[in-house]
Amino acid sequence: MAHSLSPECTPLKHEYDACFNTWFEGYLEPAIANSNTKGYSQGQRIEYSKLKKEEYVRKCGSIWAQKAVTDKGLGDLLSQARQENPLREPPPPDRQ
Repeated sequence: MAHSLSPECTPLKHEYDACFNTWFEGYLEPAIANSNTKGYSQGQRIEYSKLKKEEYVRKCGSIWAQKAVTDKGLGDLLSQARQENPLREPPPPDRQ
């Protein structure tokens, strides 16, 4: 695995890379196991993709973000912003 641009972040980058690689193998597993996608409805494939995305965010996505929040002292500001403007629904995707 490559090193981070910032030496103190290299262990964190390696942790993230390992997490991503493990997650990605699981994400690809149904496609590899059944490359012609027989046996899976489109709805099942979409649901599986959503579950794998949530798993990725939960297990890997916070690795980098949490370090940045901690290092920059943004925790209090984020808490305040969440109280003042809670996100009730995700924003709609950009249509361009």
